[in-house]
Amino acid sequence: MTTGRFLVVGIGPGDPELITRKAERLIGTAAVVAFHAGVRKESHARRIAAHLIPADVVEEELRYPVTTGTTDHPQGYVGALADFYDECEQRLAAHLDAGRDVVLLAEGDPLFYGSSMYLLDRFRDRFDVEVVPGVPAFAAATATVPAPLVRQNDVLTVLPGTLPEPELARRLADTDGAVIMKLGRTFPAVRSALAQAGRLEGALYVERASQAEERWLPVAEVDADSVPYFSLIVVPGDSARPASAARMRAVWAPTATSEADSLRRGTQPQPSELLVIGLGPGPDGWLTPEASAALAEVDHVVGYAPYVNRVPQRPCLQRHASGNTVEVDRARFALDLALRGERVAVVSGGDAGVFGMAAAVFEAAADPAHPEHATVPVRVLPGVSAVQAVAARAGAPIGADFAVVSLSDRLKPWPVVERRLRAIAEADLVLGVYNPASRSRREQVVELQKIMLEHRSSDTVVVVGRDVGRAEESLTVTTLGALDTDSIDMKCLLIIGASSTRVEPNGTVWTPRWVD
Repeated sequence: MTTGRFLVVGIGPGDPELITRKAERLIGTAAVVAFHAGVRKESHARRIAAHLIPADVVEEELRYPVTTGTTDHPQGYVGALADFYDECEQRLAAHLDAGRDVVLLAEGDPLFYGSSMYLLDRFRDRFDVEVVPGVPAFAAATATVPAPLVRQNDVLTVLPGTLPEPELARRLADTDGAVIMKLGRTFPAVRSALAQAGRLEGALYVERASQAEERWLPVAEVDADSVPYFSLIVVPGDSARPASAARMRAVWAPTATSEADSLRRGTQPQPSELLVIGLGPGPDGWLTPEASAALAEVDHVVGYAPYVNRVPQRPCLQRHASGNTVEVDRARFALDLALRGERVAVVSGGDAGVFGMAAAVFEAAADPAHPEHATVPVRVLPGVSAVQAVAARAGAPIGADFAVVSLSDRLKPWPVVERRLRAIAEADLVLGVYNPASRSRREQVVELQKIMLEHRSSDTVVVVGRDVGRAEESLTVTTLGALDTDSIDMKCLLIIGASSTRVEPNGTVWTPRWVD
């Protein structure tokens, strides 16, 4: 017997006239029509398509056991939903196995935060499946306002309101246009995130888009207690620009009576002081008060994306994140901003002056190809370095003379690194090792172990700190001979002790300040 087809049909956000002709045809010829329904609620999907469902069709109502409420299921909400989808799968598979086509109605677009995708995942390898796209709710909401969501090179970000508030604020600040779904009880946190990102003004709340009860108003005017699940927020891309444009006009012509007068008189702003800030190895508690106060005053934060993401979002703060191997380009960008009079901070993990962005900024400022950058005053704000953090967790292994080396050979040839390692080993200094290994660079840490063993005993103390200060933190105390180099990666920092470094019975590692 030929099995039936599983057809997931998008029926749009609510207005029956937004159902596509293809969806209408498939619903009208289906043997079985299935639809989800909330707890003790009418199925919205069935209500939208009710006029298309044949009178003699078999209807399968898939009623959720729980949505946002509590459940007594042993595995909680996740377990209750898993059992629910198991039951749905069995019910619909019986029809499909019997050769009956099943149309599953999906509000909006089936693959845009749609519940139907969970059954699609279960059936795609067992039956012939087809998905019919539908008008998503945000498209109807944007048309309702109406406001241009994005234009030209604007970036659109779709965000669930269930994200943690700081993460939501950061993402809102980093995009042009945005759509925020899944409101309801999340609305107060979403509104707070919009304010932190400087995007509250211009953000529009749309409720039940395209339906008879549809309404919209500015987010700032919404009563949080009245927000239903069937609502969303539209943040037009155009709303990201007015404040920035006003700031730039003020920067370029702070004393001129008009832009034309400014150009005629050749008015140029004074360069602002560029701050280079160490954020510490991770925890907020390791961020210095000086750094925290400085970050609260700047208008731009520039840096490697994971470090930029650690800076709390607030209104009008612009974030400029980039990859891990473009330090000088990043520094030039920050210097250009400071030249225009913008208040800018370049951020680094740990201490900016220890294998961080401080040297890259001074390198860019000294480039004769860009003499204008030399006019920018630069101030470095210190931070807790990674070697300090690992050492403090272990005890005091760098309590006496020590050296630090990066094993990365991206900016210096390996023979130079090797020569320095031998000198440190011969001098019997404690050694802190940054960037010990990466996915593509495994041999250097092996060579490090060999070189050190030429001058140190195999029982020399070694501390391996991984993700120190973060939730995944681990600290291992081992010896030079027993060090497992295969376990070392970029998340690690090594401290190789001197001959005098010792380990106490309680595991504390320390190096005496005296030398016999």
